[in-house]
Amino acid sequence: MTAEPIYEAAAPHDEPASRWPVPPPDGWRVDDLFTLPDLPPHTELIDGSLVFVSPQRRFHANVIDLLVGGLRQNLPPEFRVSREMTVVLDKSNGPEPDVSVVLADAVTGPGQTSYQASDVVLAVEVVSPDSESRDRTTKPHKYARAGIENFWRVEENGHTGRPVVHVYELDPVTRTYVHAGMHRDRITVAKPYPVDIDLTDIDQY
Repeated sequence: MTAEPIYEAAAPHDEPASRWPVPPPDGWRVDDLFTLPDLPPHTELIDGSLVFVSPQRRFHANVIDLLVGGLRQNLPPEFRVSREMTVVLDKSNGPEPDVSVVLADAVTGPGQTSYQASDVVLAVEVVSPDSESRDRTTKPHKYARAGIENFWRVEENGHTGRPVVHVYELDPVTRTYVHAGMHRDRITVAKPYPVDIDLTDIDQY
C-alpha cells in the first residue's frame, strides 16, 4: 500500500488537521525516509512511494526469529545478521528485508539505520497477505538489479503452518534471480555460507 495524501476533518479549536505526508512531484527520496517525522515503524520506500506495513502476524514474527537464530549459527566472522533494517538500493528505493546478512565491515554501530545494497549478501522476505506482490515480484526484481547475490522468499505451508523457503541465486549476466531450490522441513545451503536450519523448530515457537 502506498501512501496517498489523506485529509481529515478540521480539528476542534482550529487545531491543524492531520494528514499523511504529501509526496513531492518526483516522489520521495531515501534521505526523506530517515528524516520525515512520525512515520510508522518499518515504513519502506518503493519507487519513490512510502509503503506502510500492516500489523505483523505471529507466523511472520516467528519465522524471522527462527531464521535469525539459524543464520547466526556458525556465522563466519566476515558477516553479520540483521532483522528489519532498511537497505538502500538507489535514491528512490529503500526496502526493509525481514532478514539480511551483511558484511561485518558495513556495521557502524548501534545507531545505524540502513545498509547499502553492496553490503548485503542475502535478503530474506517472509510473505504476508498484504505484501504478496511486493515480496514475490517487486522486491526480488529490485534486489537482483542492485546486485544482491542471494534471496530467500518464505511462504507459509497452508497444511502444516510451517515455513517453506524458496532459495534464489543471482545470475550476474542477466541480473535476475535463478530458483535454486525449495526447502520444507530443513534448509541446507552453501551460499552465502554453509547454513543448516531445521524449519520444523517453528513448532516450538
